[in-house]
Order: sequence, then C-alpha cells, then structure tokens
Amino acid sequence: MARRPLPRPAAAPQPTARALLLRTWPGRVFIGAAAVKFVFAIWRVAADLPAAARVVSGGATIALAVALVMFVWRLFVQVKRRLLWRVRRKLILSYIFIGVIPSLLILVFFLFAGSLVFMNVSAYLFRDGYEKVIEDARVSAQAAAMEIVREPARAAETIDRVHRIRSDGYPDVSVGYLAPDGTSVLAGPWKALPVPDGVPPWLAARDGFQGAIGVPVKDAAGEEDLVVRTLVKVGPGGAAGAVVVDIPLDEQVLHQVYVNTGVRLENVFDTREESAAATRGSQGGRSAAFFENSLARVNVFDWKTGGEHHDTLVLAYRLRDLYSHLSSAQAIVVRDGMRLSDALLYFLIVVGVLFLIIEAAALTMGLALARSITSSVHELFMGTERVRQGDFTHRIDIQSKDQLGELADSFNQMTGSIENLLQTAAEKKRLEEELRIARQIQMSLLPRGPLDFPGLGVTALCVPAREVGGDYYDFFPLGPKRLGVLIADVSGKGTSAALYMAELKGLVLSLSQIYQSPRQLLIEVNRIISDNLDTRSFITMTYAVIDLDACVMTFARAGHTPVVFLKDGDVRGAQSLLPNGLVVGLRIPGAHEKFVELLEEQRIDLARGDVIALYTDGITEAMDARSDLFGDARLSRLIAEHGHLDAADLRERILREIEAFVGQADQHDDMTMILIKVETAAAVPERVAV
Repeated sequence: MARRPLPRPAAAPQPTARALLLRTWPGRVFIGAAAVKFVFAIWRVAADLPAAARVVSGGATIALAVALVMFVWRLFVQVKRRLLWRVRRKLILSYIFIGVIPSLLILVFFLFAGSLVFMNVSAYLFRDGYEKVIEDARVSAQAAAMEIVREPARAAETIDRVHRIRSDGYPDVSVGYLAPDGTSVLAGPWKALPVPDGVPPWLAARDGFQGAIGVPVKDAAGEEDLVVRTLVKVGPGGAAGAVVVDIPLDEQVLHQVYVNTGVRLENVFDTREESAAATRGSQGGRSAAFFENSLARVNVFDWKTGGEHHDTLVLAYRLRDLYSHLSSAQAIVVRDGMRLSDALLYFLIVVGVLFLIIEAAALTMGLALARSITSSVHELFMGTERVRQGDFTHRIDIQSKDQLGELADSFNQMTGSIENLLQTAAEKKRLEEELRIARQIQMSLLPRGPLDFPGLGVTALCVPAREVGGDYYDFFPLGPKRLGVLIADVSGKGTSAALYMAELKGLVLSLSQIYQSPRQLLIEVNRIISDNLDTRSFITMTYAVIDLDACVMTFARAGHTPVVFLKDGDVRGAQSLLPNGLVVGLRIPGAHEKFVELLEEQRIDLARGDVIALYTDGITEAMDARSDLFGDARLSRLIAEHGHLDAADLRERILREIEAFVGQADQHDDMTMILIKVETAAAVPERVAV
C-alpha cells in the first residue's frame, strides 16, 4: 500500500485591516492621533494654536509616526510569509537582493560619487584659476615696486610698462603708484573700483595686501562683482609709497578662466545676505543640470575698513567639457589618435555592459546553480571577511571548473595583487618622502631672496629638471667690497646629489674665509671632498672673487662650463673664458696631483657696464624637439645683444629665448645661471673707450 503524502499544515489566519485598526494598540493609536491632528488642523485654519495645543499636536504627530512604522512592519511580515513560502521564491528574491539591488545601489552610488567628484574638481579648478589671477596681480605689483625702489624718478614709465605688459592677458587691468606726498601715477581704466587715495589705516602694520574686493551689483540684492586687488608697499615699511594693481573679474577674465579650467562662474552671492542669495540661486538654477553645478567660497574684503566676509560662487560646467579638459593632459596615444583616457572610458562602458549581461544570466541560471552558489558564496564571503580584516594571504579553495571557480581564482589573484600593491605603495611612499626631504635640503642650500651688494646687480635662477636637481649656486660676502660667487653641478640626481651639495656648501663657506685665491680654495675643496664622494660621482664648479676696490674678478674653473664676459662697449662681443681645470672629486690614483697641475686661475679687469654670466650645462644643452642644442654661441650672442639691460631683464630675456627654442620638448637637465652686472659705484670707474 502506497504511502500518502502528509498534508501541508494550514497557515495561521491573518487579521483583516479592520481588526488591525480596532483590536490592536497600534491601530487604536493611529485612529486617535489622526483624529487629534484633524481637529487641530481645523482649529489652525480658524485661529492660532496656543502653546499647550501645539505640544499636544506634536505628540500626536509622533504617535502617528510610531503607528505607521508598526503597520509597515506588520505588512512586511505578512508579505514575507506569503511570498517566501516556497524555496524557489526565496532563491529568486535572494538573487534579486544579492545581484540586482546591490548593482542598482552601486550604479546610484557611482553616479552621486561622480557628481561629487566633478563638483569638487570643478570648484578646485576654478579656485586654481582664481588664485592665478591674484598671483598675476601680485607679481605685477611686486615687479613695479622693485623697479620704483631702484629708479624712483622713472615711476611713471615703470607703471606704464607694467600695465602694458599685463594688459595683454587682462585688458581692464589698472595699475597705480601712490606716492608718499599724496600724488599718484595711474594707468588703466579704473572702472571697477575708484582709485585709492592712499594706503588704508588697517594696512599700516602689514607688508601688503592681496585678495578680492566685493562690489555690490545694482538692483540685485545679495549679488556682488569681484575685483582682485594687490597692494605692495615700496621701500621699507612703505616709506616710498605703494603700488596697487586691480584686475576686475569681468567677462573677458572669466572667459579666460573658463578656457583654462572648463568651469564658468555664473554668479557671486554675499553670504551675509543668505535669504536673497538663496532666492536668486534657486531661481537661476537649471533643473536639468543637477550634475553640472557646484559652489565655492572665497574671502572678500572691504577696502576702507578691512572687514572680511565670505562670498559664495555659483559655478557651472558641462561633464563632457570638464572631462575633456581633464583628459587633455593625457598625452599617451593608443591608436589612430585615440588617447589612453578615451580608450579606458570605452573600456569601462564595455565592462558595464558586460556586467549587466552577466547579472541577467545569473538570474536565469540561479535555480539550477543554487547549491553550488550557496557554498561558493559562503567561501567568497569568508574570503572577503579575511581580506577586510587585513589577511591578504588567505586563498579560496573551490574545485568546480565553472565561472564560480574562475571567480575564486580571480579573487585569489586580486588578493595577491592587493598585497603586492600595498608593498608597492609603501615603497612609493618611502621614495616620495625621500624626495621631499631631498627637495627641502636642496632649497635650503640656495640663497634666499635677492642679493643686495652695492656696486653689483646680481640675479640668479635654478630650475630643477626633476623633484631634486644637482645644480647649486651661492654667494659669499668676503668684505664690504669683495664677493665670492660659486656655481656647481653635482653629477647625478636625488638625495645623494642634495647631500653632496650640502657638504660642498659647508666646505666653501668655511674655506672662503681662509683662502683668498679661488685656485687655492678649489684645491682644498678637491682634497677634502674627494674622500667622501662615491666612485661614480664628481662635481664641476666655478668659483670667482669680485673685488670692487681693485676692480678685478679672479676665478678658477674646475671642469665647469665657460664664464661669459661682456665688456661694456666692446664691439667684439662676449668672450667665453675657459681656464684649464679638472672636475672635483675624482677618486682615481693621482687625481688630486693632476687636479693641482691643471687648475688655472684667471683675472679680468672690471668696469661699469660689464656683464658676467656663470651657468650650468642645462642652459646651453637645452634641446628642442629635433634634439638640437641651444649652444654656447647662442647664449654669448644673446648676452652681447642685450647686455645693456639690467641683470633681471637680461635673465628674463634669456629665459624667453630658451623657452621659445625648446618649445614643447621636455626639460632633460637642471638649468642654473648667475648674471652679474657692474653698476654705478664710487669704487668702480668708467672704462674709457679705445
């Protein structure tokens, strides 16, 4: 006799909606709270509610919310009992909650995360462009102030020249010099802000000012226009007046910022008038551009009182334009003009599509793979837990030869890759820290600030090709009218070069006070430092002593580049002086004796207007895209043609020529140069033309 299957136990009867409302305490609370809210709503229409009634109304709102939560929970329990009675439904819902819902959440997460990233990036890019405008204004004001200190009688020419140069990039820029006697020299329209009548009292104790001035917009409550203003005091404590530069953030400037950053400034609101700003901001917003707007905040000052407040900047951008602007820096071309960033974007799109296809296939095959999936998911879960706890050595052991087995292999490879990436990241962090320390060491070696030596106009520059370079220069005052000048190039890059530079600086600083002869100083430097350099390192250097009392420069050259010397009025042009000398620090037998034998010392007479140039090979070996060198001859010709300029202008002229020659080619070596021009001084006589 066949066994009959046992009947399925009947499900417990479920209460009706009426029973839930009238026979349970959540239903009774819901009815009572709803009645109270209805009565108070009619009362509020007729008159204002007293304080006690408002308290009761708030309690009724809380009770209503609690009752609704209980009803939702009971509804969830009933749906769960009815829908999840069969295992098949459980598996389907499990796959939905495991695969579909997390995928949608990830999609929403990345959409909002991408929006947040683009908002922050847009604000950062605009802030960077905004700060560049402030920096341009500060540089212009500082340049004008330095020129006026040097030549007060030509203040008007200086202001006009600075305005002419800066107006190429900022057509409405205004430049003014406020003299101590109350007069002023002005250039520019001054249409955004009135011409300042002097330095305001709140800037009396400060060195200067740079920032934005807010100008309220007429008939627009809460809106402001911004004007970048920079004030640099002339002379000690502003005794010789001040230079003011104004750059209005008008349409031309904002368009240039948009071209450079891909972000457009839509409006500026004064945060002190939040209600008006919020109203106009909501009216001016675009409902379809939720992902194309962002906000930034800048500090704004009141020029008369010095009061400071914040302005909110409403920025707008297009995702495509902003992404194109960011990806334009990617210079790697994969194929047929396609950049690597575009290829990766297409790759991500393909991966996303494949992800959706796999999700659909997983839902279709879920029931057939239920048993293998549950065990595999458990293993994966345990593996992810071990990874979350920091155990990247854990590996998943799944023997099935299907997609889940490959997923386990991918997980194992991923954990192995993460372990390697963590080690690589630690090593990279160590190297970055080493480079940071080396950079600090190198910057601390170089002179800080301009050199003020009566009778000489001195300017210098050092442009490392990488984070840390091997070039070094320094000045050593040896008396009221004597100056030691050193330029050196340490072979190699990185921390070792910076440390050798530090050792060289200490040696020359101490030996320059002992040895008056450059030749003797270099001999002693070679003797000491050759025991400390490794066999792969050496130093080229030139050391010169300028004696303004004797009007003579004495120098010695240890394997370094030539010294370019231009006599004032000499029709033959600039000379390249090349006294013999071996590099410093060679660790080979007999190297020091050979160094002493070859090293020569040369003297040249100085007169007013003479130009002396010391440089490293990074200047003359600068290469263009065709690998042609800038060359010593071109540098000498530039110095001869523009030797009538002061040292600073001559330096800028040479830099512009090098930049024009190099073009888009990368800098492959450090560039260091010292320019010295003999100026008018009692101890330096005029050279009589022959």
